[in-house]
Amino acid sequence: MFQTMKILLRLLVRWLFRFRAYNEEVLKAQGPVLLIPNHQSLLDWLFLGVCLDEDWKFVVSSVAAQTTWLHRKIAINSRTFLIDSTSPYALKRMAEYLQSGGRLVLFAEGRLSRTGSMMKLFDGTGFLLHKTRAKVITCYLRGVDHQRLTLHKNFKRWFPRVTVHFSEVLAPPRLEQVSTSQARNALTNWLRDQMVSQQFAIEMQHGPATVLGAIAETARQRPRFVVMEDATRQGLTYRRLMAGVDLMARQWRSALGTARDERIGILLPNISATPVVLLSLWAANKVPAVLNYSTGTTTMLACTQLAGLKRIVTSRTFLERTKLNIDPFVKGGIELIYLEEVRHNSSDAQRFFALLRHTLRAPRFAGHARADATAVILFTSGSEGVPKGVELTHTNLISNIRQLLLITDIQDSDRIFNAMPLFHSFGLTIGTLLPLVRGSYIFIYPSPLHYRVVPTIFYDRDCTIMIGTNTFLNGYARKAHPYDFRSLRYMFSGAEKVQEATANLWSRRFGVRILEGYGATECSPCISLNTPMEAKHGSAGKLLPHIEYKLEPVEGVSETRNAECGMRNEQNPVASGRLLVRGPNVMRGYLNSEANAQFKALGGWYDTGDIVSVDADRFVTILGRLRRFAKVSGEMVSLTAVEDALAGAFPQYGLRCQIAVLSRPDEEKGERLVAVTNESRLQPDEIRATIKAKGLANICAPREVKYVREIPKLGTGKVNHRELAKLI
Repeated sequence: MFQTMKILLRLLVRWLFRFRAYNEEVLKAQGPVLLIPNHQSLLDWLFLGVCLDEDWKFVVSSVAAQTTWLHRKIAINSRTFLIDSTSPYALKRMAEYLQSGGRLVLFAEGRLSRTGSMMKLFDGTGFLLHKTRAKVITCYLRGVDHQRLTLHKNFKRWFPRVTVHFSEVLAPPRLEQVSTSQARNALTNWLRDQMVSQQFAIEMQHGPATVLGAIAETARQRPRFVVMEDATRQGLTYRRLMAGVDLMARQWRSALGTARDERIGILLPNISATPVVLLSLWAANKVPAVLNYSTGTTTMLACTQLAGLKRIVTSRTFLERTKLNIDPFVKGGIELIYLEEVRHNSSDAQRFFALLRHTLRAPRFAGHARADATAVILFTSGSEGVPKGVELTHTNLISNIRQLLLITDIQDSDRIFNAMPLFHSFGLTIGTLLPLVRGSYIFIYPSPLHYRVVPTIFYDRDCTIMIGTNTFLNGYARKAHPYDFRSLRYMFSGAEKVQEATANLWSRRFGVRILEGYGATECSPCISLNTPMEAKHGSAGKLLPHIEYKLEPVEGVSETRNAECGMRNEQNPVASGRLLVRGPNVMRGYLNSEANAQFKALGGWYDTGDIVSVDADRFVTILGRLRRFAKVSGEMVSLTAVEDALAGAFPQYGLRCQIAVLSRPDEEKGERLVAVTNESRLQPDEIRATIKAKGLANICAPREVKYVREIPKLGTGKVNHRELAKLI
């Protein structure tokens, strides 16, 4: 009877949901074993039940089982293991059953997801693993989040495609000489990491291989959704977005030829047309190279020559407003393609038929490029040297997007505000491509420097998520009304270290916790991130799933010195050193031959050049860049740590007061620290007193102060230390 019912139900879900199960043979494992799936819909039990033998039992709350007659019918039978979730003996009963060789299906989240992504795991699961030594099979139910019998408010339909993926049988780590409380927390965290890692691997295997393919998939599901808007306040639906991409790609193929992988420059501001140009170049099998217009014509021309660009897509209006000198490009034989002319070349009939094609049958944009082919070329900021050209593949970009989506609970209803420039990987990948893949509204603003305007527009558009850097966040905090960020759910910060003064200001003035992340252009860009689920004060977040790391020792950077400079992590044992990372989001390579040879010699590892500490839970704390350490009297001092200590320490001079720290050769001590400020009233004695008050060692105090009218910044808001060194 059981087998007959199982076969019939399997045929039913196969017909309705195109159901398929992977790696089912692991379900033959003998007990004690726990099957831990994600929990999205009211039908999760059905998709699992058609794969399981009769002796598997589902753990069900007796309280929930009594809710309605339907609940009682489904939840109270020979296939369920009823527990009273309010009783302290519930875990004991489960442990006894497992120790007797039982096999249980446990929804460790304890409730249906309200966000569409995995929610927290209750630490009772970790307790079971610690006490019973049970084996674990994690399970990823893919596609059920789109099923209508869910409780979140994201996009749904009646019969989405559903697949179930079972992991190999896992043996939880054995934790000796730790308390039960520590063990249950550690094993719960281990289990969550295993589930997130599995989900990432499955998405990479079964999801679209390119960013354009992933965006097209979301567009087919929600064609009428207004996904993008810029300063003109003209909303763009997915259907119009993809029709514009298709139409422009046809023009590129006609004007630029059909040769694959030709590099085309993009010199455009933050407007809706920029992502359209980027996606259309992908659809036309071209490789966009996004130029940083904030660096000036000379640096842009060097980047153009490095990338071997013959054509650049730009805008006459943009060039007129920025007054960029384009003569060197013209003299260099580079063809400038103006968006205004590209638009003029499209007739109304062509636009109509492109929109009609996407209305009747939206293309999938599959097979337009290999996943391992270069997708985009970005140029590093060059804060400490000449910019390098970074080749990021489609796999790099889509990997980083999926890594971030798995650890955050961004939803369909979220409205993302992005003023970060699209020539920067932070603004491009996280601020633009990620919401396009996810299906969340994005408002693109042309400049992050409009400190008074940005908070006003954020308030007007009811945005819920914002990205920025420490410099820009300070600017917004000075000009914003306390109510401007009333709708803000998450503030993600990157590109530079968040200073304590900035975090405190946002907390006091707006009641907002800044979630700091860390990354590099070479890593697409995100390496680690603090999230609402897993956050650690003072850190740059937890390493993303499927990112390996290793730390190389650095002479002179010791635990003792870290402690003296206020950089020790007191919560967990840590290891410190120069950080190298490896993962699917790490770049293909550099355009610069010497830098690329150094990268290739590392065998897939990327040397970040940053000195960090990493604790047992994979949280990263930035101690400073290797180049931003000074050797004073034989000891290594982090210039970044000194800057952090001085940031916001002089409110008597106003919020405009800024301080940067450089090092200079010194005959007696090897190097000496120099403070550079735009506040002429600031005295050396005040700086030394602040260093002492912050608990830093005496050698961390700058020995002299230099005054400048303005501290130079990059387009991302970071201090341009290379230009600053020239000034003094």
